[in-house]
Amino acid sequence: MKDSADRMTAGERRAAFSLAGVFAVRMLGLFMILPTFVLYAQELEGYTALLAGLAIGIYGLSQGLLQIPMGMLSDRIGRKPVIIGGLLVFAAGSVVAAMADSVYGVIAGRALQGAGAIASAVMALAADLTREDQRMKVMAMIGMSIGMSFALALIIGPMLHGWFGVSGIFWVTTGLALFGIVLVVFRVPNPVVSRFHRDTNVDPGLFKKALADGQLLRLDLGVLILHMIMTATFMAIPLILKQQMGLAAEDHWRVYLPVLILSVVLILPLIIQAEKKRIVKQILIGAILGLGVACAGMYGWHENLGGLVLMLVLFFTAFNLLEASLPSLVAKIAPATHKGTAMGAFSSAQFLGAFLGGLTGGWLSQEYGLAGVFLGNAVLAGIWLVFAVTMREPGYLSSYLLRVGEVNAEQAEDLVNLLGEVTGVEEAVVIPEDGVAYLKVDKKILDRDALVAFSSP
Repeated sequence: MKDSADRMTAGERRAAFSLAGVFAVRMLGLFMILPTFVLYAQELEGYTALLAGLAIGIYGLSQGLLQIPMGMLSDRIGRKPVIIGGLLVFAAGSVVAAMADSVYGVIAGRALQGAGAIASAVMALAADLTREDQRMKVMAMIGMSIGMSFALALIIGPMLHGWFGVSGIFWVTTGLALFGIVLVVFRVPNPVVSRFHRDTNVDPGLFKKALADGQLLRLDLGVLILHMIMTATFMAIPLILKQQMGLAAEDHWRVYLPVLILSVVLILPLIIQAEKKRIVKQILIGAILGLGVACAGMYGWHENLGGLVLMLVLFFTAFNLLEASLPSLVAKIAPATHKGTAMGAFSSAQFLGAFLGGLTGGWLSQEYGLAGVFLGNAVLAGIWLVFAVTMREPGYLSSYLLRVGEVNAEQAEDLVNLLGEVTGVEEAVVIPEDGVAYLKVDKKILDRDALVAFSSP
């Protein structure tokens, strides 16, 4: 039976579920237009495929540029004011997009949605509200909420399109943003103390180091390309399903639902085996190859419903596997005290990928037709594959935080030496002003009982 200290407290569970809910409603609002917007955009004044792609992806530019500054602002004025302000900006962008009758209005609204960049502030608040040894569980719950939001968006988006149209989706998104504010005000606990957390916050002084690390840069490039491909794909798939397959927009979920369910079933054993047999790099390369094959297959079979669905299963299996694996690899590779900064750079690259994917997907569709989008995606996957193959085999280490209390520089140095002797501890850094030991550990052999002797309440 687990000791109660190994479990989250009621307050930590409340923080985890409520912050995951805040993240989920915002991401759901961003993603719901993906499966149908390109169909609606054709009715807007000023429509071109390129501008439609810009409208889909522009949120990624404002989000990618502002999320780190917004996180730093939350260090100064508090987490909740930044999160509430960001959700209000997001709601305002949704209203602008809902009322737009031109593609330019939607572009403005989507840019404003992205400007409500609360990701860093939410992560920092989650860190304020949880103990170091429980933080990974909370971050995992928030991560799962993002994945679930994407899957739900592909199902709910087409349904809402059928009931209310795309403008109605933006109004629903406005409501979701306001609901997120209610969660922040009434459900998210108030932190006793807000402080800088090296595992979640970005340290500007370390940003240059994160960008100079060739292994981390490979992962940043990978997530950028992954979201380029995903966003570009939705510049083509809805049009194919409607125009070539004769499937009404509100019925597109009938394709996405079984595809997503099957993809989840297929990736679970792969994720388990990747860690159990320590073949993460091999699984990663296989997933990138599968993504490229799916894009090439859609190029060849996009006029055949059976072939297209088969390739979509392969596409989403590879996409979901990569989406789950890449953040884990960042955590494995980044130095113990640089994790928050490395994740900040990674997250910014992800959002910028959505922006570039909308642009490239729109341009390829406009210049070379829908088949050109898939061919362009296959080329991008091939470029990524070259960089992934040259990546070093990652160490199978996990981040581990240990509160050690108030220590001076000399005591911190002694602690580093003592912690380094604990079985399973591969790297130890003690920051006196944080009162925290930042460790990289091999969980398979870690002597957790030995670490307890060094912990402080």
